[in-house]
Amino acid sequence: MTTINRSWRRAGALAAVATVSALGVGLAAGTAQAHTPVWQVSCTEVSVDLTAYSPKEDNTVTVTVDGKDLLPTETFKGSFHKKLQLAPHEKELTVRLVVKAGDDDKFSRDETKTAPVCDENKPSPSPTPSETPSPSTPAPSETPSDTPSTATSSAEVPPASTKPSPAGDLAETGSSSSTPLIAGAAAVVIVAGGGIMWAARKRRSAQH
Repeated sequence: MTTINRSWRRAGALAAVATVSALGVGLAAGTAQAHTPVWQVSCTEVSVDLTAYSPKEDNTVTVTVDGKDLLPTETFKGSFHKKLQLAPHEKELTVRLVVKAGDDDKFSRDETKTAPVCDENKPSPSPTPSETPSPSTPAPSETPSDTPSTATSSAEVPPASTKPSPAGDLAETGSSSSTPLIAGAAAVVIVAGGGIMWAARKRRSAQH
């Protein structure tokens, strides 16, 4: 009987130790999993998931964007889940989450994340000098280079004079301004020659 009692006592002691150990592990796991703040930030929204907080004490959560309230301070018990929409923005935003645990301040959180700019809200880059389109060059004239244009010909050729030129008229008729003088001199020579011949004939007649 004594041997049996001792065996039962040892078995009971081992069972008690195992139970205490299991409870200790469970308590440690429960403590490690308690007060779990999870939050994500994208270019369009902020999602907040707070779990395993005290179901009896008042816990608070606040979300701000660039110092302005996106979620004013809100009280919750146990857990909190919410998605908050961000306004369209062309630059990165600073998002801050503040959680205060009502049962133990060491589980409170004060964290900051950055909300990126969505692709559709990004401003288009300004063109660089090399990308700036050059002004259009006027198309060259289709007139061949060896054919003068009408404007050039009219500018280079002086207009014909409407006043007739005396010299031009004489050149066209085959005469000149000295023609009358030559004709007069020829007439004088002819007359003089005739007089000489007449005088010579008269002298011959007188001699016979």
